[in-house]
Amino acid sequence: MEHRRKQATISAVIVLLIITIGALAILTKKLSPSKKVMDLNDYYKVKKNEIVIVLENEIQEEKGIIEDGQVYMNYNTVVEHINSRFYWDENENILIYTTPTEVIKSEAGGKNYYINKSKNSMDYQITKIDGDKVYIALDFVKLYSGVNYKIYKKPNRVVIEHKQGEYLYADTKKNTQLRYGPDIKSDILVQLKEGQKLEFVDSGDSAIAGFSKVQTEDGIIGYVKTKYVKNTYYETVESNFKEPEYTNIHKDYKINLAWHQVTNQTANNNLLYMLESVKGVNTISPTWFSVISESGELSSLASERYVQRAHELGLEVWALVDDFNPDVDMYNLLSVTSRREKLINNIIAYGIQYNLDGINIDFEKISLNAGIHYIQFIRELSVKCRNNGIILSVDNYVPTEYSSYYNREEQGNVVDYVITMAYDEHHAGSEESGSVASYNFVKTGVENTLKEVPKEKVIIGIPFFTRLWKETPDGDGVKVTSQAYGMSEGMDVLKRNNAKIVWDEELQQNYGEFKEDGATFKMWLEDEKSLEAKLKVISDSDVAGIAEWKLGLENKKIWNTIIKYIN
Repeated sequence: MEHRRKQATISAVIVLLIITIGALAILTKKLSPSKKVMDLNDYYKVKKNEIVIVLENEIQEEKGIIEDGQVYMNYNTVVEHINSRFYWDENENILIYTTPTEVIKSEAGGKNYYINKSKNSMDYQITKIDGDKVYIALDFVKLYSGVNYKIYKKPNRVVIEHKQGEYLYADTKKNTQLRYGPDIKSDILVQLKEGQKLEFVDSGDSAIAGFSKVQTEDGIIGYVKTKYVKNTYYETVESNFKEPEYTNIHKDYKINLAWHQVTNQTANNNLLYMLESVKGVNTISPTWFSVISESGELSSLASERYVQRAHELGLEVWALVDDFNPDVDMYNLLSVTSRREKLINNIIAYGIQYNLDGINIDFEKISLNAGIHYIQFIRELSVKCRNNGIILSVDNYVPTEYSSYYNREEQGNVVDYVITMAYDEHHAGSEESGSVASYNFVKTGVENTLKEVPKEKVIIGIPFFTRLWKETPDGDGVKVTSQAYGMSEGMDVLKRNNAKIVWDEELQQNYGEFKEDGATFKMWLEDEKSLEAKLKVISDSDVAGIAEWKLGLENKKIWNTIIKYIN
């Protein structure tokens, strides 16, 4: 009996021991780091002629091409991450890069490129087309960008150093592993040696798990145990590349520009009459030129005598070019290089012919898909203007998210003056009545413009007009229409209809309202008081000046108010 008990006890101990050993084995396996090494070819998924682009501590989604030792980067990657001034014309297969004084062009697949009209050559193809994708030789990108790079093999990858500044590094304390993820069970990417230099990529969530995200010098990005790195230090990344300097024409006085709407040649003869009561204006912008075809043709109402008279009066002439023709699709014009060039050449030819001091571009029909082509047009036009001593100013809507593709920041880099049209808060097409330019609308417009454009280049446009709004009952809603009036005319309308005029403190405008034939009429006046409030904001912002739309709509007294702030 005793023997049986001993046997049972021994058996139980053995079973317990087996269970314990099994549990320990499972626990050991669970806690032991993975020794599985990931094949980097599987990690990068690189085909034979492809190369991985490691840029800004990220593996780019779009792979490059490597051919005869030359790396070609996807055009979109170049523009988005390295240099946004590269431009690809998919219609004529031309790569363009624009400097302050040069337009550089290269046709697809060729080794030649042209600086203005001067021919140059490389010993490699500058661009390659693969299906619907365009690739640019990295060496060509480097000519115009502050980049350095190294190429590594097995698998093919190029590590590009682009951004300058201070970056955080560390060395490994001992031999360890760089893993695919922040987990000891994650596959090993490479074995790290003691003292190996690593660049920190991100230490956010991974640091909590005891890992740091790092990049090796040869461009492998993964995770290392934080306890195995030491001697964290910063290094400054510098480049010998010098960004091109954009020289601009800048006046040593505040600009006071008045737009002069000219609809026929006869109107040019009215210049002296239009200026009769004007004070403080030093620049006039006649609306002379209109884009009339998608091939880049312009209509002209220009007058040599007008320019001569303006110059005699001490006024500069910045002739306006508009895109208001409804039959012209600006995308079709601006997206084709030969058409864009013809338009630019026509503008410059008129500028020289009529001895213009400046050009004022007023393109208000630019669509979202035309945005990149529009800003390329501005770049190329700026080169021609700069080389011919012609001032280039560009009109813009008040900054909003939906108009961001006009790229005011780049305009601020390349043109002489950026004009914000701080009006049309409510316009002819508005579905509700409201002010043309309320105080906060103008104030916010000025502030947001200055976030993108240096103040010495900013001109703020103010209105000499208002709108009479008519609200008519229409079923369950209200039908809204409006008509524009000059300052004095608007006040006269309200007075003739015995409207009660009250000051709106929030909008900083006088408001009038009356009823007639079942309709309600509303007007937010522009007068000396409302414009003075706007002028104070503009003056306090110390911008380059103001512009007024338009001559002939003003109350003559307004000039006394304007010269208090702009002189």
